[in-house]
Amino acid sequence: MTQTQRSSPPAAPAPFALGHPRRALRFVALLACVPYLALKVAWICGSRLGIPEGSSLLDHRALMVFANGLTVLMDAGVIVLVLILTRPRGLRTPAPLLVFPMWAATGLIVPIMAGFPLQLLVRAFDGSVRGSAGSGGDEPFLADWVFGVVYTGFIVQGGALGALFVLYARDRWGHLWRGRVGDLPLPGAGERGARAAAVAAALLALLPLALHVLWATGSTAGLSAARAEERTTDSSVLECLDAAYLAAAVAGALMLAFRRLPVLRALEAIPVKVPLALAWAGSGAVGCWGAWLLLASLTGPADDLSRQSTGLMLLTYSVQMIIGILVAALGARFLKARAGSAA
Repeated sequence: MTQTQRSSPPAAPAPFALGHPRRALRFVALLACVPYLALKVAWICGSRLGIPEGSSLLDHRALMVFANGLTVLMDAGVIVLVLILTRPRGLRTPAPLLVFPMWAATGLIVPIMAGFPLQLLVRAFDGSVRGSAGSGGDEPFLADWVFGVVYTGFIVQGGALGALFVLYARDRWGHLWRGRVGDLPLPGAGERGARAAAVAAALLALLPLALHVLWATGSTAGLSAARAEERTTDSSVLECLDAAYLAAAVAGALMLAFRRLPVLRALEAIPVKVPLALAWAGSGAVGCWGAWLLLASLTGPADDLSRQSTGLMLLTYSVQMIIGILVAALGARFLKARAGSAA
């Protein structure tokens, strides 16, 4: 009787209130979109602002317009999300129409929010590290200031948008992640699919995890000629983070799916929101960046063989995309079951 009461989350969401913090966060998020959108629109219109002579961006005008147009739409989607999260009517938005774009936004922005500051920190202790603008050889990809402006904007966007979503999710779904992992009911026979998905994600993660660790330590096995030549300490930082995202996704999935295994007994005191956050952010970073890099590899120019992704790189991106989908689906199933229990 006591166990049943502990495992059933309360169902009443908190009322929506647009106070000064949300107004400020909305203003900051919208303002942070301006520099990126302005640069992209300028490039689509033919401007070379921030693009040095000799940059590979100038070699394929049609591809550049398509890619910039796509990213303009993606950043415009951030504006739509901000407005949904700060309007009372936003609470009536169908969950899938909001959750999937927020998951994708989290997955694409979190690696930038973590990677760019960490790269700057590493450069501060190693003056020999080449900046992100370098693309190999003597031809820079973009001017250094472009990365600073764009990535700083992304970090501010991500922080403001993430804070708004946390406040929104707390009001609408906060009752679904109250309690601790040890308070959750034991997995039943109907949850075999969730456990199978968690195990499959863990096994699939072994390949990209091993490769990211190898690449982080300086190995160029499986990399294209251009990627191998361009490797810097910055690259190692990003590879380490890629491995961390995989570990986070798998850890969150295993905790949600198994909960009471003896090996996980020490984790039963962890709040439910911790594995959910790990699964959310980890699956987004792994799945969305895997899909983005796969798309970029398959649609990129084919005239430079040294820059074409190798089979192993394509396999890594594909496996990461699958892992992200598996873990995200497991998390969605868990929340749906909790909502049913609350009802």
